[in-house]
Formats: sequence, C-alpha cells, structure tokens
Amino acid sequence: MNKAELIDAMSKESGLNKGDSKKALEAFVSSVTKSLKAGEKITLVGFGTFSVADRAERKGINPSTKKEIIIPSKKVAKFKAGNELSVAVN
Repeated sequence: MNKAELIDAMSKESGLNKGDSKKALEAFVSSVTKSLKAGEKITLVGFGTFSVADRAERKGINPSTKKEIIIPSKKVAKFKAGNELSVAVN
C-alpha cells in the first residue's frame, strides 16, 4: 500500500474526505518524526511503539573491492508491534 492508497483507506474508514485524511496522515508522520528526533518514544497501546536506537560502529566489506571498511555508528528508527497488531496479522 502506498501513501495515496493509505489516504483512500483512511478516508473510507473514518468518513473524512480525502483532503482531511491527507492532512491527518501528514500531521501524524510529522509528529512522530519530531518526537523521534527529540529522542522520545511513542507508544500506541495495542498497535505498537516507535523508538530510536543507537546502532554501534561495525566492520563491513566493500562488495566491489572486498576490502574491510568501518561502518559508522548512527541512530535508527525502530517499530515494535503491539500484541493486538501481532495477533491480528497472524
């Protein structure tokens, strides 16, 4: 499902028009992004938890030269599904 299809689905589920559904989705994405940038965790009970984790520096191999390289540390966004979502998917 792409963004346009998600907006259509949200519109049908909520009864909102597509313009309002698009604004709601963009506000959600923006709010989650800002919170994660600030180092906060977002928990939606039953759905899941968005968080930021530190990925440590590690060794890797350049596939074209086969030389060992150092992959720098970085922060990554993570999502852990909640129990209700996990049950619904299985």
